[in-house]
Amino acid sequence: MQADAPTDARTLPSVETSEVEGEKPTPALATPSSVVRLTSTATQAPAPAPAPAPAPAPAPAPAPAPESNAGAAQPASPRDTSPALDQQDDATPPVQAKLFNRLPAPHAGDHPLSIPQDLRPPSIALGELFAAIHAAKIFTDAKAVADAIPDQAPVDLVAMWKQQKDLPDFNLKLFVSEHFTIPVLRSAAYSRKPDENVRDYITGMWDVLTRDADTAVPWSSLLALPQKYIVPGGRFSEIYYWDSYFTMIGLYEDERIDLMRNMVQDIASLIARYGHMPNGNRTYYLSRSQPPFFSVMLDLLASHDGQVVYTSFLPELQREYDYWTDGASTLKPGNAWRHAVKLPDGTLMFRPWDDMNTPRDESYPQDLATARQTQRNANDLWRDLRAGAETGWDYSSRWLADGKTLSTIQTTSLLTIEYNCLMVHLMQTLSHAYALSGDKGKSASYMQQAKQLQDAINHYLWDEKEGAYFDYNWKTGKPTGILSTATAVPLFLHLAPQDKADAVAHTIQKRLLHVGGLTVTDQVTGQQWDAPNGWAPEEWMAIKGLEQYGHHDLAADIGRRWMARVIGTFEKSGVLLEKYDVVANDISPTGGKGGGEYPMQVGFGWTNGTLLGLMNRYPQSTRKVLDKNPLADQPSQQPLPPVDAWDAKGPDIPVTEKSPLKGVPLSALHTEEDAQDEQPRKDAPTGANVQQNPPAASQPIPPAENGKPPVVTPPLSPAPPSPQQQQQQQQQQQQQQQKSGTP
Repeated sequence: MQADAPTDARTLPSVETSEVEGEKPTPALATPSSVVRLTSTATQAPAPAPAPAPAPAPAPAPAPAPESNAGAAQPASPRDTSPALDQQDDATPPVQAKLFNRLPAPHAGDHPLSIPQDLRPPSIALGELFAAIHAAKIFTDAKAVADAIPDQAPVDLVAMWKQQKDLPDFNLKLFVSEHFTIPVLRSAAYSRKPDENVRDYITGMWDVLTRDADTAVPWSSLLALPQKYIVPGGRFSEIYYWDSYFTMIGLYEDERIDLMRNMVQDIASLIARYGHMPNGNRTYYLSRSQPPFFSVMLDLLASHDGQVVYTSFLPELQREYDYWTDGASTLKPGNAWRHAVKLPDGTLMFRPWDDMNTPRDESYPQDLATARQTQRNANDLWRDLRAGAETGWDYSSRWLADGKTLSTIQTTSLLTIEYNCLMVHLMQTLSHAYALSGDKGKSASYMQQAKQLQDAINHYLWDEKEGAYFDYNWKTGKPTGILSTATAVPLFLHLAPQDKADAVAHTIQKRLLHVGGLTVTDQVTGQQWDAPNGWAPEEWMAIKGLEQYGHHDLAADIGRRWMARVIGTFEKSGVLLEKYDVVANDISPTGGKGGGEYPMQVGFGWTNGTLLGLMNRYPQSTRKVLDKNPLADQPSQQPLPPVDAWDAKGPDIPVTEKSPLKGVPLSALHTEEDAQDEQPRKDAPTGANVQQNPPAASQPIPPAENGKPPVVTPPLSPAPPSPQQQQQQQQQQQQQQQKSGTP
């Protein structure tokens, strides 16, 4: 497929004049000015010249009027391939066109935030060459093509390829090897070391999964980050938005606050530069985001660094809100623009979206193959596939019109549970941050918006008969009817009334709970975000949500089952995985069949983080699980806290619980610092001998509103060794003394 060059396809006067009510004028390109606050070496990049346009991969269509649900009274039939509903939903908003028109400087070695970069995805920058590499099947993983780094400007490389490709002795594989740097995956580093138990494995994996601050590389798809960061593992060698939050839970539990703080700063820097946090730090992810967890990350960091975190990152919180609500203020009821959807009654809610409607760079051949399996408009299909990737659930029966066939995907037609709940949390956090900064008017406005959206969630997304929350098709006016663990997200973020939370607990236990934990849905489709798979972030949010509404026994039961499955797999394989089959009675060393577009991945950031959190949360269950998996419970290389060092619940994990960080009266916001910070964990040391752990120097944090410095919770020291460990240590000392001849 050939399309017009992207530089010509997206600058239309219709967007500037806003002739259709509800359409947004051209947004301004995000400038990196506020990055200076996060890292002193960053400077604003000069405005580059427009990019020359090589023959591109399929390009998005011109910007249209807002999408409407007019005339869509019935659910779309799986056999209905007409694109009438989405005929106008094929735009790339002008901001994306501006991003694509930036070119890199002709030199390298500067600070990664100080030089311009070609922000076009490789499928557009390399055009026909990108498609030819895929057609030749040179790589087993399509993502490797998108991650490969050209050795010269794409326009020059494409011209060279065109000159050579028809020669008799031309070899495309050799051409690629000579002109691209190919990413190398070192999976051996993920394997368990001798005599390493599961806790030590998680601790050791932080270093394996950590990437140093990036150095800018011309023509690379990687978006350079100013601080160290954690990648998920396997083929995912960059930072990912929602993955990072669940990884941070483990960093918090392992006292790696420095690295957790770095990751928050990295995500803030991406929001500052591009106006939103992309799916990940790759150019081909810039056209979409992922579930907006930034405000929840700040809750976690603030539980250690204090409420000053909220005011320090207020500019990025505001930019995040502006991105997700873009176009909302001028939408007419029954219309949508990007993520914003205004229902017929005027209620504002949110859907998945991607600014492009072409095959994904990281899954290019898969998307082409899916398009060949249907008579549906290819651009509409690719938009929905991209929006499905933005949800983090790529893919699931949740998004499929017929509940089973990928080509019926309808993600942009759905108001999803997670997006709307997280937007409530973002609004609440903005309200709190503005209250802390003294702006009572904005604080009240955002709290009112949060309350309105919370009410909409409990109205439109709630099904009283099923006793669960469901995604809602805003075009048909009906819920999808696909039950998923997302029904627990309103509990996780404390947005559900008690009676609805009680019903959710009953539904989860009855329909999603299995021997190894919760399946993400009760549908079996072969997609990786369906049964029989369980995923760490979903288990964590369900467990935390149930705890917060008093369903402690069910939460603990899910936690025990999930830990048994994950640790039992570690016992057999020596690695932690991305996802697990939680239905099979027998534990597979490979985690199960997996499903989806790529093989099972190891590492794995969010599994490591949430497992460590659950092991600390439920020490008695952990002890029972480890007793059945002796290899996972070998003598630790580090002192381990004994079971009896904690109370029955284990140490407090300050994430999304009701706390003084949110919902305090305005009159209480200027009291002493102790009232503004969450109390240290129960096993935290106290006293004058504890060394304070101040915020990193690269994040200047202003003083608290009352002029006093914020209280910083001291780092946790290891708990005292158990009697058994003390005995082992004494025996080792005696043996060493005997060898050395000392008394």
